[in-house]
Amino acid sequence: MSIEPDRTESGPSRRVRNRLRAAGAFAIAALGLSLAALRLGVAEPADGAAAAAAVAASFPKRPITILVTFPPGGGTDLLARRLGAELQRELGQSVIVENRPGASGNLGARAVAEAAPDGYTLLMVNSSYAINPGVYRNLPFSPKHDLRAVINVAFVPSVLVVPASSPLHTLAQALESAGRQDPAAPPAAVPQLAFASCGNGTPQHLAGEMLRRASGRALQHVPYRGCGPALTDVLSNQVGMGIVTASSAAPFLASGRLRALAVTSPRRSELMPDVPTVAEQGFPGYTLDQWHGLLAPAATPAPIIARLNAAVSAIMRREDVQRDLRQLGFSPTRSSPQAFQALIDSDIDRFSTLTASMGLHAD
Repeated sequence: MSIEPDRTESGPSRRVRNRLRAAGAFAIAALGLSLAALRLGVAEPADGAAAAAAVAASFPKRPITILVTFPPGGGTDLLARRLGAELQRELGQSVIVENRPGASGNLGARAVAEAAPDGYTLLMVNSSYAINPGVYRNLPFSPKHDLRAVINVAFVPSVLVVPASSPLHTLAQALESAGRQDPAAPPAAVPQLAFASCGNGTPQHLAGEMLRRASGRALQHVPYRGCGPALTDVLSNQVGMGIVTASSAAPFLASGRLRALAVTSPRRSELMPDVPTVAEQGFPGYTLDQWHGLLAPAATPAPIIARLNAAVSAIMRREDVQRDLRQLGFSPTRSSPQAFQALIDSDIDRFSTLTASMGLHAD
């Protein structure tokens, strides 16, 4: 089925600028590297490798910008700002975190895909990045080829939440409040349970669709421009249930304004160990975890990618950072660029199959 329009800004359609030409110019002028070496992994000439290493050694010389593909207040935004502050101290240069929401993250991703491949413009993404190719089939950039993995920094489950005043205390009660799906019956004749998600094509949207299919219950998707806006309407009882990241819900769960019914991860969250998984509550095999990490334009030289990876890895090894991220609902991690790229590519394939089977598309 077609998914409903997202509550996002939209922009005029235009082709991605000629990144190959820009990358080539950058490589020749700044690094003396061939474009083929950058894009295809061909061995670089000795003098080119030395130039690249010299540039990486002096990197960065000016502020770095991290684009976040969702509005302020959500889990991805909170993570980017915490990481950005630490990266600024680690590298000795200003790190600017800029929110660029829209089209489930595609607007921000496109902007970074078009940016100069010099390490000064990065993208903070979550698993939505791997879902989008299956939902938005005419993207003006290639998620597999136009951006390059830097590091995976965290995993976070999604959590099903209701307002504290809700009469629903378990997932079973929530599902029982919705009628059985009956294609022959008029929609108005079937009681529906509305759930707010962080946007069309996000992991939270897929989590709800997976639950709808598994339970056979009439769940109505209400998309928002990020987890923050979704939580606002759940907190005000405008929507009966929300499926949001555990990190964005954490402060409201701690204050007692929200109640958690289930987490979508394969194991219980460290942040809320008393909250059962969806799988534990009658849906074995149900799992949808979410990763977060940094990407750069695809032609960014390997030594700069390595420099960024090393800096962020050093940050992620610190106990105080790990503690703070766990309090925000994240499970901290770190990875090589190659391992993160393999995870992204694998999930793009996995989620494309899943969205196709659900008939989810936005174009």
